[in-house]
Amino acid sequence: MNRNANAEKVTGGEVAAAGAVQQTLATAFERSGVGLHSGQPVRVRVCPAPPNAGRYWVRTDLPEAMPIAATIDRVTQTQLSTELGQGAARVRTVEHLLAALSSLGVDNARIEVDGPEVPLLEGSALGWVEAIQSAQIAPQPAPRRTRLPLSTPLHVQAGDSFVSAFPARQPRFTCGIDFDLPAIGNQWHSWSPADGPEQFATEIAPARTFGLADQIEQLRQQGLIRGGSLDNALVCGPQGWLNPPLRFANEPARHKLLDLVGDMSLLGTFLSVHVIAYKASHTLHVQLAQQLAQACPDLKPSGDFRDSEKTFLETSGKAV
Repeated sequence: MNRNANAEKVTGGEVAAAGAVQQTLATAFERSGVGLHSGQPVRVRVCPAPPNAGRYWVRTDLPEAMPIAATIDRVTQTQLSTELGQGAARVRTVEHLLAALSSLGVDNARIEVDGPEVPLLEGSALGWVEAIQSAQIAPQPAPRRTRLPLSTPLHVQAGDSFVSAFPARQPRFTCGIDFDLPAIGNQWHSWSPADGPEQFATEIAPARTFGLADQIEQLRQQGLIRGGSLDNALVCGPQGWLNPPLRFANEPARHKLLDLVGDMSLLGTFLSVHVIAYKASHTLHVQLAQQLAQACPDLKPSGDFRDSEKTFLETSGKAV
């Protein structure tokens, strides 16, 4: 384990050995870019947070706004991304950064953002992973949160698209997609947090968001993907990919799995369930996560956890 003389720190690749204690960042980091849907430039600063604070967002451009918990009950909409809100404050496209933080073992983080959407960077979670690894991770003197185990399978469906959760010995995510375009076709990928954060960093995080060439104009007319470009998204048409090469043969399926992990992180912990998603969307992801939250209630260590929103208020300096 990588240590220095002043504090215990671990890189993202070593988090799996850190045990069942909570973790935060050892130091803060910043990244800037444009939002996928808003097209607006935005800066994010991710900072250490105290034990039991959880992962939460602070809109620094809205100084009177309340912090926004990265929890399933704060989802406000799911059209082509996941948006969280508290009062009038909103933060959109949170899934890539949350997937990186949760998969590398960061339980507590204050995420400051000066706009309504998280920057897309180059379309994947790789930039977030590299920033977390550079900042390093520090253990904290508090046990990780847990939930009651799932006793029976859960299932949500829309047409032939579905997401299901099955009781399992360890967390696992499996994602399948199916497109008429020959360059994509039918693809699957599976990953377990038990495989370690390094595998997430190398096999899942680099997978970039993708779109279909014949849908771009329609989506832009709806006010969506205004920040998308060939530099931050793969685009596929009938003749193939407009901006190859791909990083993996099944990069689209891996990216869908990345989105699934980010949405499931809103439960606060990875449950011992196997989540299988097929042709799914953020909407179905969130619907299943809501069912899981009800079926698997939080277990709070006695005398340690405080109500999350009270913690957010205390750590942000707001009046309680």
